[in-house]
Parts: sequence; C-alpha cells; structure tokens
Amino acid sequence: MTRLTVFAALLLSLTIGAAPVSAEDTSSAAKPPSSQTSAADKKAVAKSCTDQANAKSLHGKARKKFRSECKKKGGKVE
Repeated sequence: MTRLTVFAALLLSLTIGAAPVSAEDTSSAAKPPSSQTSAADKKAVAKSCTDQANAKSLHGKARKKFRSECKKKGGKVE
C-alpha cells in the first residue's frame, strides 16, 4: 500500500468514528429546569411526605393518596 492509501483509510476511519460524537443527544438540554430535579431532591421530598403522613397516622389508601399529592406539591402540604 502506498502512503496516500493508508492516509486516506485513516482519514475515513476517523471521520466515521467521529460522526456519533457530533450527533449527541441534546434532549436533556431542551428540558426546562423544573423537570431536571436531582435524585437527592426527590428523596428529600419523599422523606418529607412520609414524615408528614406518619405524623397524621395515615395508613392504606389515605396514606397513598396523601403522599401522592404531597410529592406533586413538592413536599409542602401540611
């Protein structure tokens, strides 16, 4: 093989290999900041809602409904 052929093959393989890098998924950047809550924030809200449900001595369906509404409101139901 000549140097030109090797160079062309190298250039082609680099171009093909770099194509997926340039086509990154930008869907996470397009989301509004409110939908990008961290896992720690979600856990803190869930913990707060659980503590509130415990304080009210809720059980069963009433507890499930309360926690669901509480989490939707960000842990501030009381």
